[in-house]
Parts: sequence; structure tokens; C-alpha cells
Amino acid sequence: MPPSSLHHVAVLVLEGAKPLDVGIPAQVFTTRASMPYEVRVCGAAPGLVTGGDGLSYDVAHGLDALAWADIVFVPGYRHPDREDPPPAVVDALIAAHHRGARLAAISTGAFALAATGLLDGKRATTHWHYTRALAAKRPLVQVDENVLFVDEGSVLTSAGAASGIDLCLHILRGDLGVSASNHAARRLVAAPYRSGGQAQYVPRSVPEPLGERFAATREWALRRLGEPLTLEVLARHAAVSPRTFSRRFAEDTGYTPMQWVMRARIDVARELLERSQLGIEQIAADVGLGTGANLRLHFQRILDTTPSEYRRTFARGE
Repeated sequence: MPPSSLHHVAVLVLEGAKPLDVGIPAQVFTTRASMPYEVRVCGAAPGLVTGGDGLSYDVAHGLDALAWADIVFVPGYRHPDREDPPPAVVDALIAAHHRGARLAAISTGAFALAATGLLDGKRATTHWHYTRALAAKRPLVQVDENVLFVDEGSVLTSAGAASGIDLCLHILRGDLGVSASNHAARRLVAAPYRSGGQAQYVPRSVPEPLGERFAATREWALRRLGEPLTLEVLARHAAVSPRTFSRRFAEDTGYTPMQWVMRARIDVARELLERSQLGIEQIAADVGLGTGANLRLHFQRILDTTPSEYRRTFARGE
């Protein structure tokens, strides 16, 4: 969306709603002068909604907020596998989607979206503890238990509470660009982009001894994107063999080391396009892609657009 337009965000609080899941979209998209969003927290009806973990919510809006919203967040709630949300809630979600609103579930909120049938035939995820239950309850949904979030365009789902931040930042990146999402991440003291899947958070019998070392290597690489970064260079920093580094890195992030480096370079290029007046050739050199032609090639392949078109859409200058 153009950075100047205003989007309406509804956070739908269901019975047993989890506090973190409610708070994340409310805080990320909070109504403020610097953010082109207006947020309303709503329930099946205005008034007190009993939440989970000892908290309740006094919501000012009912399901009319879904008819107003451009984005509807459905936070996770307790015992989602036992029964569906009230029919009025399901109908309101379907109506909002048909009107063109995006529906975004955090954690077990995916069960509410699945009850609408809008996830049938689509990929989706939910908290790892409930992935099998979702697959069993909604066999037409293609449940992916190894990702932090899934974007199917008009319907989006995420894993546990923290991955709700990843999903919100992902939406911000698409709406406003990398600079805005990075600013929000700094405000939240959160990672601006995590490429790893939720499988890394599933309890394991054997701890992963190299995770911290590889995290340090990723941070080291991010500060040196303009320099030559080969598999051998990265493995040397991590103090493991290239073969071990490549295999473990892919397990941790879902990308090969060189795929990860390329996406990191493209992300930095996006921020430079948004916030600076540097030319394409200079940006390509600064992020380690060498030439403008090389930047255009990878920009098109990864983002399906050109650097010039991206700048026209998101540039704000400094």
C-alpha cells in the first residue's frame, strides 16, 4: 500500500484469548502519528471477554469492527481444538474476507480461520503443540509445522506468540517497506527478520550446540555484506568445516548460507532505496552485489519487482 494511506486494523478477542497474542498486533500497529494504521480491539460483542492466563478484556467494539477493518488479527485462544468460534464470528470473518480484508491469525487463532473454510487447500501453520490437531480437525488445510508464519495473500497464519511479531513485521514490510519494519523491530527490541522455522523451538532430546555460534556468525556477516562472503569465509568464522556449516545452517534457517547472504544483501539494498538518494550502481556496490545489473537480477528474482519500482513505491529520503 502507499505509505500515506490509512489502514484499519481489528484485533478480534475470542474467549480464552492469550495475552501476548492480543498485545502483539495491538502494539505493533498501535495508532500513532508515525504509523498509518488505526487499531480497534473487538470481541463477539462489546463488553467483558474472559481471556486466558487469568486476564480478561473490556472491549469497546463488537463484530462491526470487522466490517470496518482492512486487516483482522485473530489472536490465539485456549482449547481451540475442542470447539469452533460462535457462528456469528465465523460469518463475520468470512464477510470481512469477501469484502477484501486480510485475515491474520496468531498461534492457535489459525483454528478460527480454518473454521471459515478460507484455509482449505492453502498452506497454514499454528503453534507446534497444535499442528497435528489442526491437521486432523481440518484435513483440507495444508499444515506446515516447520515455519514461523505463512502468507497466502489474503489469509496469513503464524506459529507461537513470538512468531506473531514476525508476522506483523512481515505485514509492515509489505505495506510500508523495510525501513518502517526495521524501525518497529527496534522499538520492540525484536529481530527485524528471522528466517528460521519453528521446528527449532520444538523440544529436542539433544540440545543444539552450534546454534549460538552460528547466530554470532550471522551477526558478523550482516556487518560485512559489502565484503566477499563465501561459504568458506563463513565456515571459518564459525570454526567448523564448510560441509558442516552448510548443513547445520540450512537446518537452522531454512536457507543455504549463500541464499541467506543474498537475501540479507537485498534487504539492505531495500533500506538504502527507501532512505537514501544513492544510485543503483552505488547501492549494488555497497551491499556486495557488484553491479546494478546484478542487483536488478536478484531483486527481480526474490521480490518480483525492480529496484526503481521499489524506490518509487517506498522511498522517503533522508
